Amino acid sequence: MKKPKVSFGPTGFPAFAGTMAVERVATGFRWAEGPVYFPAGRYVLFSDIPNNRIMRFSEDDGHVSVYRQPSMNSNGNTIDREGRLITCEHSGRRVTRTELDGSITIIADKYNGKKLNSPNDAVVAADGSIWFCDPAYGIGGYYEGIKAEAEQDKKNVYRVDPKSGDIKVVVDDFVEPNGLCFSPDEKKLYICDTGFTDGPDNPSHIRAFDVDLAAGKLSNGKVFAEIPKPSITDGLRCDRDGRVWCSVGWGDPNEDGVRCYTADGDLLGKIHIPETVANLCFGGQQRNRLYICGSSSLYAVYTSAQGAMKP
Repeated sequence: MKKPKVSFGPTGFPAFAGTMAVERVATGFRWAEGPVYFPAGRYVLFSDIPNNRIMRFSEDDGHVSVYRQPSMNSNGNTIDREGRLITCEHSGRRVTRTELDGSITIIADKYNGKKLNSPNDAVVAADGSIWFCDPAYGIGGYYEGIKAEAEQDKKNVYRVDPKSGDIKVVVDDFVEPNGLCFSPDEKKLYICDTGFTDGPDNPSHIRAFDVDLAAGKLSNGKVFAEIPKPSITDGLRCDRDGRVWCSVGWGDPNEDGVRCYTADGDLLGKIHIPETVANLCFGGQQRNRLYICGSSSLYAVYTSAQGAMKP
């Protein structure tokens, strides 16, 4: 019989490493979301959506500063293979790229000649294609964006071609598509559906799709994990071993925090956080530090897993 790997907590749950548990490393935000780690500068960028700013947490000395304000009520952020920031903007109703010289390029703001709803989260594949979701949260009121009518008939997930810049719908049957991430081998794409926010019969789950990267297509979508209502998950990341780490919040306070699933969809364990958690990312020089956006605060915990090398 194989001995289980040493871990604090449930067997096989690689949540905690060493002598420290969860730390609150920064606080004072209204709604923290969309963390992304920049290894070149050893800092985490994350959105403070209602305050219309992107914050920066410097890992070397714990310094917190404003990276960008106004941020067009930015939500999800990620990094591409050239180390550039990709941002989803609610009030801009667009996806942008911050070039290495600081200038901003619009990646997507329309589909079929009509404005996007309010892009929420994005991920970049190895071939440079950008995949993002477009729910309607950022146009529902004035707190997280600017209230407006939706111009798109559906809340889609899109792919932006790396060469032509063409935008195509890859999935159109979500109630409210939200956080997304690739498996380490990019053969699967995980996408949250937070449709429960629009009605009690709507989904609160993660779906998994087979990815044909060359063709830019998804297929065989199926439910990967159900989140216990009234909680929802709207952000997720994979580690190098293919486990899926996702946020949980908005519902039962006892469920607030992070969940970790095997690649087969089995729940391995939970990290409890005293606030609703919206999103998370791996960082640190060994990519073993999990940064967690919990409402008014940024939390961090050293894990015995390493984040997938691609966010």
